[in-house]
Amino acid sequence: MSPSVARKGKSSGSVWGSGKWKRIVAPYLFVLPNFAIFTTFIVIPAIVGFVYSFHKYDGLNDMEFTGFQNYMDIFANNEFWETLGRTAVYVAIAVPLLYAASLGIAMLLIREVRAKGFFRAVFYWPTMIAFIVVGLTWKWIFGDSFGILNYVLVLAGAQPVKWLTDPFYANLSVIVATVWSRTGFYMVIFIAGLQAIPADMYEAARLDGASRLRTFLSITLPLLKPTSVLVLMLSVIETVKMFPLLYSLTGGGPGKDTTFIVQYIYETGFSKQELGLASAMSVILFVIIAAFTALQFRLTKGGAV
Repeated sequence: MSPSVARKGKSSGSVWGSGKWKRIVAPYLFVLPNFAIFTTFIVIPAIVGFVYSFHKYDGLNDMEFTGFQNYMDIFANNEFWETLGRTAVYVAIAVPLLYAASLGIAMLLIREVRAKGFFRAVFYWPTMIAFIVVGLTWKWIFGDSFGILNYVLVLAGAQPVKWLTDPFYANLSVIVATVWSRTGFYMVIFIAGLQAIPADMYEAARLDGASRLRTFLSITLPLLKPTSVLVLMLSVIETVKMFPLLYSLTGGGPGKDTTFIVQYIYETGFSKQELGLASAMSVILFVIIAAFTALQFRLTKGGAV
């Protein structure tokens, strides 16, 4: 072997040893912390919960295998289905409001207006507050006897409203707090989607004499379809899982009128100490969310335009 060939082979080996392996291994090292956290706090608890769902377990005594008994008990539990129905109504009202509010604000703030960055920050700011703090804040606003809103109503000569002790107003308060706290997050997603729409399409529509409504229906909405699918999917999942905000705002009351599915699972597992039954409820909830998401993707063809 000639010296030049030997040097070339040695050089190739050194390149592999010093650089190529880094390009292969480095990406995995970057994702390793997130993967470890996801596995530790999501995957492993999910597997453990799935195992628990086939057992009778109170967290103190030994587990007793019961097969599908927990699932059979759930299907015969009217309170579970009533709670799931209340959750569905809450989601059906909150999600469209979140969609409309976030899209409307995004369309206003996508234009060239003064202090655009300031207003974007103002609308996004509530999303940075912990849910439990949001609930406590709105409780001080909607409180029946100590709330700021009722204080203003009394000063204006009106009668105070039972915001948190009347079923209708309690649900209304929950929806208002939810929309206020999450609109800014979805607004940012819509802004990104609106910025991706080519400006020349709006220019062509303007030259053709299309009205703003026609432009919105024929250009903006169709081209926002992938973004809309993402927003709807995330907002449905988030509202179904909503717990700290609701618990700190109403505590599930009055009665059970604002007790939604995650709180019901929590109370079953930790207040009644029926961890196996609560785990089975969680599995059912996971299947419902997964089925809804799959159906949504199928109906919208994955958000394709």
